[in-house]
Amino acid sequence: MKITGAKVFVGGPGKNYVTLKIQTDQGLYGLGDATLNNRETLPAAYLNDYLIPNLIGRDPRNSEDIWQFFYRGAYFRKGPIAMAAFGAIDMALWDIKAKLADMPLYQLFGGKSREGALLYAHATGTDLDALLDSISHHIEQGYKAVRVQCGIPGMPTESYGVSNVDDNNKHYITDFSGICPNVEIWDTDRYLRYMPDALIAIREKFGVELKILHDVHHRLLPREAAEFAKSIEAVGLYWLEDPTPAEDQDALRLLRQHSTVPIAIGEVFNSIWECNKLIEQELIDFIRVAVTYAGGITHVKRIVDLAGLHHVRTGFHGAPSHSPLCMAAQAHLNAWAPNFGIQEYLVLDTPECDALFPSDHKVEEGMMYVSDEPGLGVEFNEDEASRYSYEPGSHPVVRLQDGTLWNY
Repeated sequence: MKITGAKVFVGGPGKNYVTLKIQTDQGLYGLGDATLNNRETLPAAYLNDYLIPNLIGRDPRNSEDIWQFFYRGAYFRKGPIAMAAFGAIDMALWDIKAKLADMPLYQLFGGKSREGALLYAHATGTDLDALLDSISHHIEQGYKAVRVQCGIPGMPTESYGVSNVDDNNKHYITDFSGICPNVEIWDTDRYLRYMPDALIAIREKFGVELKILHDVHHRLLPREAAEFAKSIEAVGLYWLEDPTPAEDQDALRLLRQHSTVPIAIGEVFNSIWECNKLIEQELIDFIRVAVTYAGGITHVKRIVDLAGLHHVRTGFHGAPSHSPLCMAAQAHLNAWAPNFGIQEYLVLDTPECDALFPSDHKVEEGMMYVSDEPGLGVEFNEDEASRYSYEPGSHPVVRLQDGTLWNY
């Protein structure tokens, strides 16, 4: 069995999905996601110019050797561009192998550990009343876990995670359009004064059964993160996400010394070498990597196995920048992983997206149920893909009130 060709498609309904299709001489094909949010043309170029020419003629069943060839053979390793490109190839090869076996992908990992995977939705509000309304909306939709982000009184611009598109929208949406980024202004003192009481009010209104998550998005220094975590222990958060920039892995030790709040980190990590210390020293409770950004199924499965040895559960990234292919790969890992925790779910389901990526994966009552179709269980409609083209965009940047650039 040989790989005979591969094509890269960039574009989608409201998102620049980077979709890889690998073809074989036996008529089977595999699909992978290389979407690197707001830098989408870079992994696409890496695939087209360097990786695909080295795929032709290889046996797609040898996914381990192919992964090692691209990772070790590049010399300059890791990084989001390369790992997203490797991730798409690896995802597509696993798709082919599972189709060859005529099995859903999770069977190749060892079968199911659960029937459905718990999801969390995003609730947002420009003020606390609007946030409480958004939380109620998601509970009515069947969600048992909700990430909560609230506007901060007196903050010069909206806080992280608060919709800047439509105040009446119950889902978190950020405007990423345009190559020049929007600027958000951040005030740590206002956040630290306001957010603990807001979280307490949320718990008092919705009771102990609701799983409440909150994302600081790297905005606090280590001492500030420890102070904040200690102040919200009574809330009983399911997790506190990215309380401080994760590049400094030792910073989490200070937080651990002062608080027992569960910590989730990792959506910006690209390899096991960026999180192995956090996992092995048990400085986090949830690992947040994504199958696309972290080099595909082969590499992420290694991270999941390492995490399982150290009481760390999964909480894969699930922002709209991940196409349904990445979400499907994570759904199969979620079905299998003995140390599964929760799955972020912010894919904006639309008829256009369903037409581009048809599948039988289901979301019901805040749970995801994986398809039993062979492979990833997702198709790709090339006719639909021809309707879309690349639209440049950018994440916002963050500055303090004095103009200092801060962490987005």
